[in-house]
This record gives sequence, C-alpha cells and structure tokens, in this order.
Amino acid sequence: MAAWLILQVVDLVLDAVPAPDWVMQVFLLGTAVGFPLALLFAWAYEMTPEGVKREKDVDRSQSITPQTGRKLDFVIIAVLISAVSILLVDKFVLRDEPAANAVTDKSVAVLPFVAMSSGPDDEYFADGLTEEILNSLAQLPDLLVSARTSAFYFKGKDIPVGKIALKLGVAHIVEGSVRRDGEQLRITAQLVRASDGFHLWSDTYDRSAGSSFAVQSDIAEKVAAALDVVLDEEQRESMREIGLRDPEAFVAFQKGIEIFDLAHGNTDRLAMLERANTYFDRALKLAPNLSTAYEYHADYYAHVIIDSGLSDVTTTIIEEARQELKQDFENAIRHA
Repeated sequence: MAAWLILQVVDLVLDAVPAPDWVMQVFLLGTAVGFPLALLFAWAYEMTPEGVKREKDVDRSQSITPQTGRKLDFVIIAVLISAVSILLVDKFVLRDEPAANAVTDKSVAVLPFVAMSSGPDDEYFADGLTEEILNSLAQLPDLLVSARTSAFYFKGKDIPVGKIALKLGVAHIVEGSVRRDGEQLRITAQLVRASDGFHLWSDTYDRSAGSSFAVQSDIAEKVAAALDVVLDEEQRESMREIGLRDPEAFVAFQKGIEIFDLAHGNTDRLAMLERANTYFDRALKLAPNLSTAYEYHADYYAHVIIDSGLSDVTTTIIEEARQELKQDFENAIRHA
C-alpha cells in the first residue's frame, strides 16, 4: 500500500512538471523490486528494543509485536486516508479538464492575429487574415482545426497558450501579428506546441496590401508541413483558391461579421442585421463568389420572417424576405 501511494504521488507530480517517461518507469521498477524484498525482510526479522533480530532468535514472551501491530494500524489508517484524499483530488480537482494526451497531435487552433498598428481598419484586416489562414487549414482532411467562433473567443484575453489549447482540445496553436504602414505590411506567424510552449515554426513576411493574401496559403502550408501533414497538389491548389484576394472586400466582410455578432442578443437586432448587410453587400460587390457572405446576408431576411408575428409586417414584406432568403442560399450553394 505504501508503494502504491508513492507511485500515485509521483504520478501527480510528474503530470504537473514536464519529465521524460523513464522517470516514472524508474519509480515503478524500484517499488516493484522493493516490494518482495520488504515482504521477505518483514517475515524473517523483527524490530525489538535491542534492534533488529531474526524472528527465530526472539523470545515470544518478550516480543513487542502487539505494540508494533497497534502502531502499524495507525500507519495503515494514515496511508488509507492519504490514498483516498489523492484519489478524490485527482478525480474532482486535477482532472476536471480533458487530458492533454487525449488530444490528437495533428490538431490546431488559429488565434486572432494581433494588429500592431492603429489604423481604422487594421484590426479588421488582422481578423480577416486569421480567418483566411483558418479556412486554408480547414481544407486538409488530415488536420483537425478549431472553429472560428471558438478561437475568436480568446481574442484580447491574456491567457497562456497551454490553457487555451486545453480548452479548445488542440495540440498546437497558430498565433501572429500584423503591422500596417500605408500600403506596406509586416506579418509574423508562429506555430506553438501547447504541451511545452516551444515554437515549431515561425516566419516574417513583408508584403504590400494588395499581395498580402498569398501569405495566408504559405502560412497554412508551412504549418501543415511542421505537423507532418502530407499535401498533394490538389490540396495545395484548394488551399490557394480559398478565401478573398481583395483588401477592401476583406475589411468590409470583417466589419459585417462584427455587427452581425453584436446583433444577436440585442433588442435592436433587425436594424443591426440590416446595417451588417450593407457591409456584406459591399464585400459581395467586390468578391461575388464569397459564399460565406451570402450565408451571413441571409440571416436578416430569416429574422424578418421569424419576427413577423411580433410586429406589423405586411404579407408583401414577408414574401419579399422569402425571395431574398432563397436567393442568398442559392448563391451560397453555387459559390461554395
């Protein structure tokens, strides 16, 4: 029981402190070898006031075994209490989140890139670049990529990479920054292994705003290579084709998404969704094949229909909303 307790303590400590696998193996081997030796020693020898003696040399009338037995009872009770405490702590405190080793190694989350400059559209541009990289990686069937909504939840939050990865259930994190000076951009990106915080890959790109979108596919390819995801030419082409190539459409789409997210849960939902659609309209005028923008755009008409029972909406308005909704969905499907 003491050997088992030692192993439990060592296991908990090694979970918190990164250590090679052989450390636990040494402790396991030591307790396994020590157990039969301790058992043999306890069988053949006895502790007496004069020291350790062989069992056959002890006078039974002078033996202190009963007193020793009572002491051992207290020791066993203490060990049992400790063991139960460790099990409870392990189950309800330390294991309340998914174990890191349950996460597949070929999994990644793309955190929102940080806008290092303070231009009016720089943050939207950084968010859009993040989404482009995420969408490129999502084209790879061998790689698990955390959803945009989940990753963007951590935008602006000062949380260690390891904890974010644990929450998202991924083994790796892509993070980076964008600095804009007029039409010139400096984009940095790095792939971090969540278990120890080491960088597996990093790079810096200096581009003009118009040519910056080739960066997203290059970053995605480098991340895939670092994670040993094999890419064929068809997958490379799919990654290159995904997303936008127009900076103005890029920013307009991100502005629309921001208002769209704020609209849900807001009492002035329809008005905000209508405002969001002005940005989606602008993005679609510049990039008519942007399938996702049609999906966002359709939501306004869906709420016109859903909320029609709560307001004085005419039959004509509802029918027009149905037609617009149908058209948006058909466009989304055609361009998907």
